[in-house]
Amino acid sequence: MADTPWNDLPQPLRRVLDGTPAGVAVLDTRLRYRYVNPALAAMNGVPAEQHLGRTIAELLPGIDPREDVLRAVLADGQPREITSSGRTRAGSPEGHRYWYGAYHRLETAGRPVGLVGIVLEVTAAHRQQRELEQARARLALLDTAATRLGTTLDVDTTCGELAAFLVDHLADAATVELLPHPDSRHARTLPDGGRRLLRTAIAAKPALLEQVRQVGERGEHVDYRPDSAVLRCLAEGRPVIENLLTEADLRRSAPNPERIADYRAVGIHSAMVVPLTARGHRIGTVTLLRTDPSPGFDQDDAVAAQDLAVRAAIHLDNASRFSREHAVAVDLQRAMLAEPGSPHPDITVAFRYRPAGTSALIGGDWYETVALPDGRTVLAIGDVMGHGIEAAAHMSHYQAMLRAMALLEPNADRLLARMDGLAGDVHDYRPSTCLAVYAEPARGRYCFASAGHLPPAVVRPDGDVALLPVEPGPPLGTGQNGYAPSIAVLPPDHTLLLFTDGLVERRDEDIDRSLRRLTARRLPAGAGPERLLDALLAGAPDPAEDDIALLAAAPARPGPARNREVLTVLTGGRWKPLA
Repeated sequence: MADTPWNDLPQPLRRVLDGTPAGVAVLDTRLRYRYVNPALAAMNGVPAEQHLGRTIAELLPGIDPREDVLRAVLADGQPREITSSGRTRAGSPEGHRYWYGAYHRLETAGRPVGLVGIVLEVTAAHRQQRELEQARARLALLDTAATRLGTTLDVDTTCGELAAFLVDHLADAATVELLPHPDSRHARTLPDGGRRLLRTAIAAKPALLEQVRQVGERGEHVDYRPDSAVLRCLAEGRPVIENLLTEADLRRSAPNPERIADYRAVGIHSAMVVPLTARGHRIGTVTLLRTDPSPGFDQDDAVAAQDLAVRAAIHLDNASRFSREHAVAVDLQRAMLAEPGSPHPDITVAFRYRPAGTSALIGGDWYETVALPDGRTVLAIGDVMGHGIEAAAHMSHYQAMLRAMALLEPNADRLLARMDGLAGDVHDYRPSTCLAVYAEPARGRYCFASAGHLPPAVVRPDGDVALLPVEPGPPLGTGQNGYAPSIAVLPPDHTLLLFTDGLVERRDEDIDRSLRRLTARRLPAGAGPERLLDALLAGAPDPAEDDIALLAAAPARPGPARNREVLTVLTGGRWKPLA
């Protein structure tokens, strides 16, 4: 090798090697530098002449030289490509650099005399590739989060989902804490300038869960000092990372200094607090904790956690808004339904109302009774289309309209026609279904008309349920009119049942099948209206997919037995027995 004149290269070849931006080196069979071009000397931060006679490991101890690969090239003559990384003596803003090299064996008379290596720095490309992979990983994480966060419109459930998801992917333990509502007594600033937050969720790896629960409990209000990581995070609106927590760090951040020993017992060494921000407002924080052997948090962790926090905060804000609107709508609807009109003494009427579960907005279900001067009682049930406070408000309009119009119209079909005309004159009225009944229990006579509502049912003394054939017309408020009257004669020991669709309808199920499920039920034999409605609700899903409103009516005093076994309905101008 010593006889090989590497320093006496032909001038044209030397000009090519010295002028190329790629680093070029020649190594002898002992992997010592014999030639280095200016580009490689600059990469390494060492003058070219100082390379000669030294190995890569001797000259650049901060780089993995991959000598095993180089010796393999010398041994079998097969060219190889490698990526090496580390630090050279050259100044660089990059903390860790990467190089791509191709190595070929050099031979003289068939005998290996060394290697030639061509090296390019690929740090920027490697960084871009790593950033791309991190972006893909974050997108995959967010894609997974989309199916696991915000599955309900319940604040506590969403907080629990977020904490559990963070423990699965980014932390050994996690807590979620929300700022109290501005109207809450807990929303005030504490005397020392701190703030009080509500801890709504705690999650941890199975081995840590019991210890973490000893440090804090879900549902407790937690007071934080002004200089704590939580309040700094809220003030700055960005993640706060505290790795290798000292005793002072824990005393500043721990809500209760008496629990510092508990924190140490859990083995927490790093914490990261991420803000929950929705629509420009801070609503709380998420705290991620790590214990041995997990590493401390870095900026990549902060970016991923912030992405998840942004998504979760929107779900939480939606859930909070929904909860407030749902509570107002439920209170409004219950207040409106609490005092329906009083029927005549000859009929016993019972009512029930159950709002839907937290996964749906409250509907516009309503019922009403009106005692007429001629001794009849009008019974009505309806459902305003849509959900929310507006639907609940519109139902009150229909209730008031029915109370007034029932005193003016002698028949159910004319009552609905009058209400449809009045609602149609007000353009912002939401349409509503309605089933109206003029009841004469002493005669066992009930006159019906339907505005797009489900048919009424009758409950026999043995608990069997049958539907009454009432022809539905268009909903109220559509201006289409056209309501057909139906008359049923019921025995005195039968109970009339009016209901909204929440009792029977199921998602992805035909309504006829839903109604058949109702008629297949056997209710308590001999039960009065109150007990029948309790039995119906007991058999309904809870929480229901939609609001349920029920009205049951039966004669208050037993009548003669002449119609006890006969149940007839007037349809198409002819009286027919109901099977």
